Amino acid sequence: MRILLVEDEAEFAKALRGALERDRFIIDWVTSLSLASEASRSGKHELVLLDRTLPDGDGLELIPRLRIDNPGVPIIVLSARGEPSERVVGLDNGADDYLVKPFDLQEMLARIRAVQRRPSEVTPDEVTVGHLVFDMAFSEARVRGARLDLQRREAAVLTALLKRRGRTVLRESLEEAVYGFDDLIQSNTLDSHISRLRRKLGDAGAGVDIHTVRGVGYLLRAKD
Repeated sequence: MRILLVEDEAEFAKALRGALERDRFIIDWVTSLSLASEASRSGKHELVLLDRTLPDGDGLELIPRLRIDNPGVPIIVLSARGEPSERVVGLDNGADDYLVKPFDLQEMLARIRAVQRRPSEVTPDEVTVGHLVFDMAFSEARVRGARLDLQRREAAVLTALLKRRGRTVLRESLEEAVYGFDDLIQSNTLDSHISRLRRKLGDAGAGVDIHTVRGVGYLLRAKD
């Protein structure tokens, strides 16, 4: 999952970003309304974590722009303003959830999973291809009941391929799904992730193939 984190407190943002990346999320971090508005135009984010007190205004001002650029994207407000009246204001302005700082990381992860399970969400909680079962909420793969040990970016590649299973996923789309704004991408880095993922799936007997569509991208499907 690719998350847009809008937060101007550097120490807090770096700690939160690190914790989320360890949980296999891809994080794009910006520090102001103007930068967040620019980032939202990509329409690539699957969740927004939005601080209220930003250098150029209240984060709630960004919600209408987010809804235009990426309709239906879940928005969780992160704020030290914890009074009931402030929470009501946040929810009435279109936030899907409102989490008061300081908060427990596990609670935030649970809330992220909760907004992913909204009725409008079209992606199933689990996807099965061959002998591979992949939990979309937790980014966890199992083969015949055994957990498959995947690195964060390997899991991100697999998620992107499974969302369009049976169809070709452009190389550019995979890179967008795997790397954040600040990541340096070498020309063969994605190929390395694909190679390791193929090996792990093959060694586990997952019964799936990742095909290279030369010059275009990759395609995942069950073995014949």
